[in-house]
Amino acid sequence: MTTVNLPQLDADDHFAARLRDDGQSLRRSQLTTLQINVGKMCNLACHHCHVEAGPNRTEIMTWQTMARILDWIDAHAESLGLQTIDLTGGAPEMNPHFRELVHELTARGLHVIDRCNLTILLQPDYHDMIDFLAAHRVEIIASLPCYLEDNVDQQRGRGVYHESIDILQQLNAVGYGKPGTGLALNLVYNPVGYGLPGDQASLERDYKKYLADHFDITFDHLFTITNMPIKRFEHALRRDGQYDAYMEKIMTAHRGENVDGVMCRSLVSIGWQGSVYDCDFNQMLLMPLDGPGKNDAMADEHAIENTSRKLWDYTPAQLLNRAIATDNHCFGCTAGAGSSCGGALGSA
Repeated sequence: MTTVNLPQLDADDHFAARLRDDGQSLRRSQLTTLQINVGKMCNLACHHCHVEAGPNRTEIMTWQTMARILDWIDAHAESLGLQTIDLTGGAPEMNPHFRELVHELTARGLHVIDRCNLTILLQPDYHDMIDFLAAHRVEIIASLPCYLEDNVDQQRGRGVYHESIDILQQLNAVGYGKPGTGLALNLVYNPVGYGLPGDQASLERDYKKYLADHFDITFDHLFTITNMPIKRFEHALRRDGQYDAYMEKIMTAHRGENVDGVMCRSLVSIGWQGSVYDCDFNQMLLMPLDGPGKNDAMADEHAIENTSRKLWDYTPAQLLNRAIATDNHCFGCTAGAGSSCGGALGSA
């Protein structure tokens, strides 16, 4: 096993150094996906949340910002090659303009993903959201960090497991996760605790068997995603004295072959005021493409979102073939089987 020198973890970008040592580089080769954070408001406050979303967050994307993003898509439609819009939050559905945005995106022939926490769909204001999502053929990627009740409630809050099961059954009832419907329902697994995800294919089989046997629930795929050592999860690691051990774990598990498949090679992440980042994690770490960074003494997340260059300030060509900003959290995407918004990248 490789020995990792940890004392300067907070100051040095070991990931960039590892790429240099391996003769690798990390640049965006195409732009097929815009991942848009439409706000940090959420009905839950999960322990592993890298967004630090919750009921008291007020950051929300306005319709004016959404309209400028749509205008940018229209202006560059022929040259862009854009295929997918990945809507994140918070709970994306809590943005008051969520439905209008989805309608506009699907009208343009774009594939839309809703990263859903499931429980929001039980709230009174969202009683018809499932039918809306199905009518617009929106893919649902839903967080269910385990198929067992205790593990889910430990990570996401008491009662969340049974609420999630309720919504999954309702989604199945309208065709989500059912063969031949074209209504994609994928689940996301995050480790409970401080380990790396297990084998994705094996976990998917376990999930499918348990949920089918106990609740008659079906779904399409399971995505295993590594907990990133940032924000709430980082706070928990440091509180429990596990931060250095976790960093050593993901650094020593780095696999160079995963670098070619990381998500930042084909997407950019858009903040709630339209600023551009190489990925969702960089967004939460205040690392915009062009603007004040996290090391700026005057910078906070509102200042960075407000002052950084916006999506509409770029041409698609300016977003391609440029070096991607990295830091030590990037090992979370290349460790073991790898991790992306679409799950594992390969075999551990």
